[in-house]
Amino acid sequence: MNSTDSFLLPRTGKLLKNRTVLAAMTNKQSHENGILSDEEKKWLVRRAMGEFAITTTAATNVTEHGRGWFGEMGVWGDHHIPELTNLATELKKTGTVSLAQLFHGGMRAHQNINGVQPISASVNTESGMDGSYTRALEHSEIIDMIQSFTDAAIRCQKAGFDGVELHGAHSYLICQFLGIITNRREDEWGGDLEGRSKFLREIIKSIRIATGPDFLIAVRISPKIEDIGIYLADSLILASMLSQMEIDMIHISCWDVFEKINDKKDSKSLTRCFSDIILNDMPLISTGAIWSAEDAQYVLDEGADLVGVARVGIAHPDWPKYLGDISYSPQRPPFSEKHLLDVDLSPIFVEYMKRWKNFVIGGR
Repeated sequence: MNSTDSFLLPRTGKLLKNRTVLAAMTNKQSHENGILSDEEKKWLVRRAMGEFAITTTAATNVTEHGRGWFGEMGVWGDHHIPELTNLATELKKTGTVSLAQLFHGGMRAHQNINGVQPISASVNTESGMDGSYTRALEHSEIIDMIQSFTDAAIRCQKAGFDGVELHGAHSYLICQFLGIITNRREDEWGGDLEGRSKFLREIIKSIRIATGPDFLIAVRISPKIEDIGIYLADSLILASMLSQMEIDMIHISCWDVFEKINDKKDSKSLTRCFSDIILNDMPLISTGAIWSAEDAQYVLDEGADLVGVARVGIAHPDWPKYLGDISYSPQRPPFSEKHLLDVDLSPIFVEYMKRWKNFVIGGR
């Protein structure tokens, strides 16, 4: 198989035009009230027109006080539905499959952004919180939070999205429940992996009941984040557990798909580690440092079904169109501001990308 082959999602029978996925990316282009801006829609639709099989929105917060940054899109209220509908309609015209990524910042929904004390699985702090601490969610609040994720998914379905991706990676709230350092609870929502993953699993069950059988659910996880207690062994078991649920894709956020994991027997890529353990033909998306057609083919050869990209999709919106040529290796950073503006990033997005080392000429 190669990146240009179509792919059938087995649970629903939905056909993807190829094996490419535009991963969710922070871009800070939405309005202060969480409503999608024209700039946000333009950027996403342009990538969908570039033949990405799946187009994922930036992380969108499921409660008003769950924001992790300014300019973040929201899906916590019905006032978001009109512009979400506008985006979903435009994406559908391109033939892409649309996913809205749902998340809550948890301890990374800082007080200086939301005006309230952050919440998490346990009492936690991290650098950048100005010395403040999170408040541990009560049992009833966890139930309410599960409902907030569910209500957000219902809004996405009403707007016309094909599905949602649950952001269980990158140290946000779901991930904080999964980590043994950030989740020190002694009730049913903590303890062993069964307990720590209950929050995520209950969100999945609730969304599936509320949206019905045809709505897509993807789950993004981090293979390892040792600072919060996410370790590869647990993540592999979690992936196996998830592959037995009514979801459609597991998305591993590797950062670097070429990293090798050494065990007693041999050395494997992260993609291979997960592809070897996932059950029931569950589709696997692998993302991290993929740039060329050869990179994409490597990930598929390692057992992924779909290839997720972020930064190359920022600079090269038509990336999927050229993957039939294995020698395709598009220009790498740094990029001029003009180049990025010409491929439909807004000035706000360009300024944000200047924070990424060596991505924009004149940036960090």
